[in-house]
Amino acid sequence: MLTGQELLTRVKELGDASKSELVRECGYVSTKKDGSERLNFTAFYEALLEAKGVSLGDGAAQGRGKGGRKLSYVTKVQFNGNLLVGKAYTAQLGLQPGDEFEIKLGRKQIKLIPIGGTDEED
Repeated sequence: MLTGQELLTRVKELGDASKSELVRECGYVSTKKDGSERLNFTAFYEALLEAKGVSLGDGAAQGRGKGGRKLSYVTKVQFNGNLLVGKAYTAQLGLQPGDEFEIKLGRKQIKLIPIGGTDEED
């Protein structure tokens, strides 16, 4: 059974495959007593969520005040063209409502530079 980055890579490689084929190709198959195969969808989806940084643990806090998703530092463009940077990230940087940024476009990248700051800061 594939896990972690190997699982994510394999799912991406399979592209438009059916859900059953994804589960089978990633190794989430067991054999029933009668010899037929059982596809373990639940185990597959739990491993996929874990690989994407979503924890389905017992709800206990893991180094944070609350349980929940881990920051993955990955986002995607939404259906309306917006790019969302969540509250957890802005809070980690100490950003406040009203803070302003200059947008610099590079080759396949976007840099947000605080007004009055430099693009050399980490």
